Amino acid sequence: MREFARRVGIVCRAIPPGRVATYGQVALLCGFPRRPRQVGTVLGRGACGEVPAHRVVDRQGFLSGARAFLTPDHQRLALEAEGVAVSPEETVDLQKYGWRPSEEEQAALAAAWEDE
Repeated sequence: MREFARRVGIVCRAIPPGRVATYGQVALLCGFPRRPRQVGTVLGRGACGEVPAHRVVDRQGFLSGARAFLTPDHQRLALEAEGVAVSPEETVDLQKYGWRPSEEEQAALAAAWEDE
């Protein structure tokens, strides 16, 4: 789990401000496409160090990580501070704000795994 947590941290640090990624997307970019729930577990426990965990949402764009933050509205406030609009239903438009890593970004992540 330690290696997975390290990868989650690397991927989450790569999410640009003003963008969000889903738990499944983070798991996929880590090389473990069937572990989106474990991404949530790692982020909730703070097992991957200082990361912008507020940029990770569920597959429908719902802000589902409230328990992991100091206050229930932290994720919403942090995203709004970066220019991400959050609906009254606590969702983010993934079409507008979803992170689509470039080929270069994906290659850099793949290189990080090879450097292990």
